[in-house]
Amino acid sequence: MNFPLVPPVHRLIKLEECQHVFKELSKIRLVATDMDGTLTKNGKFTSVLLQAWEKLACAGIQVMIVTGRSAGWVNGISSLMDIGGAIAENGGLFYPPGNLDPITLTPISDFTHHRQQLAAAFAQLLNSYPTLCESHDNRFRLTDWTFDVAGLTLPELQHIDYLCQQMGWGFTYSNVQCHIKPQQQDKATGLKQVINQYFPSYSPAQIMTVGDSPNDESLFNPDEFPLSVGVANILKYAEQLQHQPLYITEAAEGEGFCELSEYILTSLSHPKS
Repeated sequence: MNFPLVPPVHRLIKLEECQHVFKELSKIRLVATDMDGTLTKNGKFTSVLLQAWEKLACAGIQVMIVTGRSAGWVNGISSLMDIGGAIAENGGLFYPPGNLDPITLTPISDFTHHRQQLAAAFAQLLNSYPTLCESHDNRFRLTDWTFDVAGLTLPELQHIDYLCQQMGWGFTYSNVQCHIKPQQQDKATGLKQVINQYFPSYSPAQIMTVGDSPNDESLFNPDEFPLSVGVANILKYAEQLQHQPLYITEAAEGEGFCELSEYILTSLSHPKS
């Protein structure tokens, strides 16, 4: 893990040289983390990751997934994993632990009409970018509409963002997908709602947010979450982020999360002075 992340010149200092960090990590009780590119390695969960989750749970630290993945996809994950719940669709829905029914975080009165409006917005984008490819999981979504990010350049992504804003929609993207979404819907907004309702006793100092790409940017806002971490592959997007993580790991993807979990566990027995 390195500290701090300062673009465009990254002054990387090893975590173990920053003794005060252990005191911060020792306070953590909830790790709210992105999934794709943050927990996964080459798109998969590893046995090492699952062991890291188990170790954190045994230490009394809950892990909550905060992902852009669809409601249908997260439904399955949340029912199989021993986690502190899962937020889907970049803050649109929350699946509490042991509950297959989602809690809607974005106020939508008519989902059928909402989906029709999203489809119309995507059709408008196709007029300018006819090669856009709807994501395979789009049929399992409720609050947003997705298409593949592969092949799109940064200027094209910025222009698509502009077009969505002109239509009254928000836009974000990850290393996997692009999302047309309600303008006020993002991971931080959804996470704050969940914390207020389900974890009201946790202070900001007890919550760590983790991510790897632009759709995690709201989780890096220090005014909302003072302790944030990016796994090493976040460096790919460093110049594009207004809010950047306070720390970054040395390793990328799921290996970076496992590195972080070891630091957290070590901090619990590390001298606090």
